[in-house]
Amino acid sequence: MPNDDQQSQVSRRQFLLTGSKAGASLAALGGMDFITRPRRALGANERVRVAVCGLRGRGFDHIKAFSSLPNVQVAAVCDIDENVLARRLQNMDQMGLPKPEKYIDCRKLMDDKSIDAISIATPNHWHSLLGIWACQAGKDVYCEKPCSHDFWEGQQLVKAAEKYNRIVEHGTQSRSSKAVIEAVRQMREGLIGEVYLSRGLCFKWRPTIGHAPVQPVPPGVHYNLWLGPAPEHAFTRNRFHYNWHWFWVYGNGDLGNQGIHELDVARWGLGVTYPTKATAIGGHFLFHDDQQTPNVLNCAFEFDLPDGSRRMLEFEVRGWITNHEAGIGTGAFHSKGLPSAGLGVHHSLHRTRAATAQPLGPVNGAPSTIGNIFYGSKGYLAIEGYDSFKSWIGERDEPGPHVRGAGNHFANFIDCVRSRKKEDLTAPIEEGQISCTLIHLANVSYRLGRTLHFDPETLSVKDDDEANTMLHGTFRAPFVVPDEV
Repeated sequence: MPNDDQQSQVSRRQFLLTGSKAGASLAALGGMDFITRPRRALGANERVRVAVCGLRGRGFDHIKAFSSLPNVQVAAVCDIDENVLARRLQNMDQMGLPKPEKYIDCRKLMDDKSIDAISIATPNHWHSLLGIWACQAGKDVYCEKPCSHDFWEGQQLVKAAEKYNRIVEHGTQSRSSKAVIEAVRQMREGLIGEVYLSRGLCFKWRPTIGHAPVQPVPPGVHYNLWLGPAPEHAFTRNRFHYNWHWFWVYGNGDLGNQGIHELDVARWGLGVTYPTKATAIGGHFLFHDDQQTPNVLNCAFEFDLPDGSRRMLEFEVRGWITNHEAGIGTGAFHSKGLPSAGLGVHHSLHRTRAATAQPLGPVNGAPSTIGNIFYGSKGYLAIEGYDSFKSWIGERDEPGPHVRGAGNHFANFIDCVRSRKKEDLTAPIEEGQISCTLIHLANVSYRLGRTLHFDPETLSVKDDDEANTMLHGTFRAPFVVPDEV
């Protein structure tokens, strides 16, 4: 059932009454001056000026990644924590990068007419609204995963990208991985026969967050801006840096954190879009702390295909000691002597984040098990992280093709910003939002304790008003996702 945080949000009626105010609040700050101004295509030698919004963790990766690309400049940075903002400005100075403009309020950043693109690395509850505002301000968008905290706001972001003709890329970088692209291609060509089942694995060490008391907002933190669309809540350390992932009003649990990468690949490889049925069970086991989201979650999705056949996708989240599967996470996945397409390995900046996002296993140093397994009529195929796959063919599990090779997702985005060719995006926002829909359906199923029957035509849950209300979400004025983008 909905918890206290959900019940504390404004009602749907209040939301509908305040929804139209979002555009007005941005316009009051001059942030919508760009709405009707088209952006010209940038030449190969013209500098693309990027603003990074959200700087503490993944945002710093964005700064480094964009700064490593030719003719790209991180021209502005934005964060509600002045301590983080100062540290990143110092980091950029030490890296020899040009001094960027700095912002605390993202709405004022939108009015900077010199910025070509906004790169979003904020907490999840800000992703869609920031993306919509950026589209309205005439800027292209790189949006970290998941692109939506709730289903409906993600749909609004997709509409905004279309309406304002923006280049919007979802941060599921496996879509740019040479190895994963090759794995999907070979499965489409029948490597493992008819693919009927995919499994996403998110077995990642997550120690307890403990309990954190209410305390004064730290100096330099603009907490009202951090809350943004989320309901008001007294400040605690556990609801702030990183641990916000484990609270429903800001994050989506590990299914929407690390899991979205594998969930997206699982759906992509299976060749499906929206499910017709979603169910999830699990719980927050082992630790008695402030965390709300589950650290064990078993999800299942059914897909009805136009030819009358069905496909199934399973996804598992485990947050502590577990086994490895298909060699994923054992350190032996890249065994010598297996057939390989010889795609090579990309440089370390774009290697799997699964190995770098947090310390490895707190008990014995064992790596996490992050990847995908696909099952077909002729064999099975496993993907580890973002840069390699292996396959096994036939009843005797004979080794099949083995490919290793990463890619550069940020470069794909910049190339499309220059060319204005949306069709060249490896992870367009439309695909990202479909995958995020699976997150939202599974989390709502878990929280309500029942299976959801989803209608891909109406994009709603059949005969379940409570589920549809949760999928819609609510927003705190003036940080409101508008009904009309």
